[in-house]
Amino acid sequence: MSKKRKIDSECGVFQEKWTSDYFFTEYKERAVFLNCQNSASVFKEYNLRRHYQPQHKDKYDSLVGQVRKDKILRLKHGLTTQQNTSVKQKQLNISSLRASYQVAKLIARTGRAFTEGEFVKECFLTVAKEMCPEKAHLFSTVSLSGPTITQRIEEMGENLNLQLQNSSKKLCYFSLALDESNDVRDSAQLLIFIRGTNDSFEVTEELAALKSIKGTTTGEDIYEKVCQTMNDLELDWGKLFSVTTDGAPSMVGSMKGVVARINKEMDKRSHPHPIAIHRIIHQAALCCKSLKLDSGMKIVVSCVNFIRAHALNHRQFQEFLSELNVAYEDILYHTEVRWLSRGRVLKRFYDLLPQVYDFVLSKNKEVPELKDAEWKWHLAFLTDVTELLNNFNVQLQGKGKLICDMYSHVKAFQVKLDLLINQAKEENFCHLPTTQNLSAEKPAVAFPNKTCMDVLEMLQKEFQIRFKELRLHEQDIQLFRNPFSVDIEIVDPIYQMELAELQTCDSLKDAFKSSSLTNFYASLPSETYHNLRNHALKIATIFGSTYVCEQTFSRMKHLKSPIRSRLTDEHLHHLLRLAVTNMKPKCLRDSEPAPCLKSLRTTGLDDLQGSLQTPTIL
Repeated sequence: MSKKRKIDSECGVFQEKWTSDYFFTEYKERAVFLNCQNSASVFKEYNLRRHYQPQHKDKYDSLVGQVRKDKILRLKHGLTTQQNTSVKQKQLNISSLRASYQVAKLIARTGRAFTEGEFVKECFLTVAKEMCPEKAHLFSTVSLSGPTITQRIEEMGENLNLQLQNSSKKLCYFSLALDESNDVRDSAQLLIFIRGTNDSFEVTEELAALKSIKGTTTGEDIYEKVCQTMNDLELDWGKLFSVTTDGAPSMVGSMKGVVARINKEMDKRSHPHPIAIHRIIHQAALCCKSLKLDSGMKIVVSCVNFIRAHALNHRQFQEFLSELNVAYEDILYHTEVRWLSRGRVLKRFYDLLPQVYDFVLSKNKEVPELKDAEWKWHLAFLTDVTELLNNFNVQLQGKGKLICDMYSHVKAFQVKLDLLINQAKEENFCHLPTTQNLSAEKPAVAFPNKTCMDVLEMLQKEFQIRFKELRLHEQDIQLFRNPFSVDIEIVDPIYQMELAELQTCDSLKDAFKSSSLTNFYASLPSETYHNLRNHALKIATIFGSTYVCEQTFSRMKHLKSPIRSRLTDEHLHHLLRLAVTNMKPKCLRDSEPAPCLKSLRTTGLDDLQGSLQTPTIL
């Protein structure tokens, strides 16, 4: 039986005499020959001598004394210089590749064409030549051609999707937001956003999928796409807590809608039904549309269209305002689908009412309502009420809003409506500035109290009807919002003992006041407050609205415009994901030493990891 070789006992550390005897030096735990740069991975004199004697003995044995030492020093210096150059080149290649990814990400986020990378490169080359001509060649190494930018965007999109898959596996609970709209080519695009929480109360809110629907958009079609997304991300149906939709029949139909089909799926799997929410912002907009002052709005729209629809009238009106030196330069269009436009149009129209009347009169257009005192009351009142609704709408907007905060705004607005009704009965207009200013002018006609009161009371009823689904979950929302203020006796028994512990703990009361909700719940010991933490993990995932979907559709309209109508669904998905993500692609992280290998191969840098010249192992 042969004796097992023991390298560690035969070979120790590199010995300095081997440099003088055999022209080898130690580099990165290898013995490297100073001339040809072949290496030996094992520090063993026999290996070094076997390489030196047949190949280099005749050349270097004649060098003795100081001449030999000087030759070794020159060869060492040459080797060091070469290795430093290789290191710098490696760093330059990595920086060049990272820069290429960064520019590709900017192009994706701003909706530019993929081919604009070449123009960007031309721009910074021109700048570099003017400001630092000695370094201009460095910028020329950045690859920004159309195909390269396309590949970069595809890789970053795929990497973000992979990150989402990995993070989704760690979620304790999650919720979905669904919305559907048509792109410029009339293809139905379904946006699916996911918001989930892990055990550390880290919230993940990302674009789960963009699904193109080529045929019908029935509840069954949309449900199939939802199932595909669940399977692609390997999501557990049992962790689905809520579904927020745009309220379309295909979404909320009681029998064949998406929510109904999801409930059937949950029944098959013996899971509880997820909470179904009709987007809160849309509900507020519908309440705004329910205001029964159509006659006032019709006159405003008619006058605005008379001015803006004709180019000559529009130019002359702008010149007219310029001559009068008023605060505004133009009048605004009203767009029905833009919920906030009504308030802005009314406010601008009311402020320019004298100028509008004079202009339309000069054009021989009769609009008697503009001088009607009662109609002016209606206009002022409508302006104030829509302004209040606009402010309420803006409060509900924003990414990452918790359902408890949105519900607080809803309840606050209902309180404001009660206050306005009581004050309007007494003709107290302190919270209706436009109406108050008109009242100060002492118009000939009294304030139309009954008509305006009817409007406020009807608006109040609309709020009660449209937000009734939220009131069904008010107790759960309040428990999440402030567990210290709830009555222990009326909550679910599973929380009562934990609430008794929580509400009597002074240190946790102080922590609740000084930290965010998610941070507070994350700090609770899971052994003591398991059920409260679990409840908070669920409520924190709820989408109060499909605001993120609507915002993303706005980006989609910009990305897939009439001049880019041939953009593929795959590329559109990657672009939207890069535009709205909170994650960072792996190749752009500071902790990553180099971008992915796929890019290195395709850009001719496949030896980047080995940019240092790799010696031959003896």
